Amino acid sequence: MTEAIPARTGFYPGTFDPVTCGHMDIIERAAGLMDRLVIGVAENPDKHPLLPLDERIMCLRTDIEPLNAGRVIPITVVGFTGLVVHAARTHGAHAIIRGLRAVADFEYENQMFGMNQHMAPDIDTLFLMAREGHQYVSSRLVKEIAKLDGDISGFVPPFTRRHILSRLRG
Repeated sequence: MTEAIPARTGFYPGTFDPVTCGHMDIIERAAGLMDRLVIGVAENPDKHPLLPLDERIMCLRTDIEPLNAGRVIPITVVGFTGLVVHAARTHGAHAIIRGLRAVADFEYENQMFGMNQHMAPDIDTLFLMAREGHQYVSSRLVKEIAKLDGDISGFVPPFTRRHILSRLRG
């Protein structure tokens, strides 16, 4: 009798307001490392998001569709509130995935790693560096450019771009 091997599950949290091409790169690479990847979209009203939670989830689900082609276990997108480690545990994650753009990100992420490790020593953290073309892109800057009628097409996936522009233009 063969025992089933548990799926290596990663949890990639963020506000994704909006999802950027940098996020998509991390998602694609993390999905290659994990048997199962859950993207956790944080409610976090303190950040005053441009898009409400349900729209951020919709954008991500639409933009990851091509990545799910041929996957045995599809990448899933869920909303969550509260601590990341609680959401990760709820979804059976063995690892929290974090993307790093620069050394400045590492300082904050290292603190978060320490706190998460203290609260959930059974859940590890994997850091993936942003690829060179994405290191300067942030959701905050994308929103600012979009609000000022700048071209965001190189920074966000096509569906998200259309959705943001539609929302901003009413």
